[in-house]
Amino acid sequence: MEFTIERSALAEAVAGAARSLPARSAVPVLGGLLLDARTGRLRVSGFDHEAFAETDAPADTAAEGRVLVLGRRLADICKVLPEGRVACALEGSRFTIEGGGTRFGLSTLPLEEYPALPALPEIRGQVDAAEFAVAVGQVVVAAGRDDSLPVLTGVQLRAHGDRLTLSASDRYRYAVRSLPWKPEPDAAADDLEAVLPGRRLTDLARAAARSGTLRLGLNAGGGSGLVSFEAAGLRSALRLLEGRLPRYDKLFALDDPSVALVERGPLGEAVRRVGVVAEPNSPIRLDFSADGRLLLQAGYEDDVASQRIPAALTGAPEVSVAFNPQYLLDALQTFTSDRIRFELLGPGQRVLLSGVPGDEDASREVTHRHLLMPVRQLA
Repeated sequence: MEFTIERSALAEAVAGAARSLPARSAVPVLGGLLLDARTGRLRVSGFDHEAFAETDAPADTAAEGRVLVLGRRLADICKVLPEGRVACALEGSRFTIEGGGTRFGLSTLPLEEYPALPALPEIRGQVDAAEFAVAVGQVVVAAGRDDSLPVLTGVQLRAHGDRLTLSASDRYRYAVRSLPWKPEPDAAADDLEAVLPGRRLTDLARAAARSGTLRLGLNAGGGSGLVSFEAAGLRSALRLLEGRLPRYDKLFALDDPSVALVERGPLGEAVRRVGVVAEPNSPIRLDFSADGRLLLQAGYEDDVASQRIPAALTGAPEVSVAFNPQYLLDALQTFTSDRIRFELLGPGQRVLLSGVPGDEDASREVTHRHLLMPVRQLA
């Protein structure tokens, strides 16, 4: 194997494929990147059985061939290479990279131990890549962190008709976001539905955000299935998580709630300010009143803090609710509108948050909602 390539093209291809690499692995070859040099191009692939990514870059190939090297080390080398053309070659059991007077040598990993790369499933439809990345970021904050319940660490995708809906929940909060979906004319008629690892989906969505259109495919089969993502210069796939999230339609259907409207910026600042006295996992209390004020309180005994900010409440003379302050901040940061709508049932009952569109967007449907379960209120 021998080829030359622009440093920037090599770095971009390696970085794209390296997003599939596990943070740590007991199997060394799964931390490797497969470099496949063919006439006119270099293909870089990464696969650890759970995630797959593959990128192509133009290259001048003098000798075709394949090599497997440690992915993160190769990525680090690409970051420090001088700009310009880079010469790469396989010399015995060493892969060399040389450019701008700098030369690196990498030991190779055994190709015969590397898993066969997966066949990507049938494309089912497409979404705007930038909007998809935003949607993933808005819901993944509600995903769990406890790996003992893998399905709750995931983001659920469901395509139905012309809408793609993303959702995530750790049982204490539930975020949902929908966006336009364009099915492929000849794709299977069944809905696309899958739960994917939240962290890896976030990395993938960020990598593809500038690619214009993102095409999604599904190979069903529970935990053995794949969802693929194809964009300009990037092909990737994630293994499905077993199970599905609980339905949210009944949770989000609140019976005759009181409604409060609050400016998002001042509310976020007040939560941060008042929350500095709160012990870990202790609540912050919100007291809404019909006189146009919201009182925030946190702490207990002598270590307390409070602040009043404007808020408009309708449907009740007053309503009190308490939240985990970090969960409330996480939710507020996923919205882009200036005002937040709180739908409130009363103390100890779930609360639904949504953005309030501005006058110019008043006719737009609500596509992003975030449900928060309250915690025990302060005495």
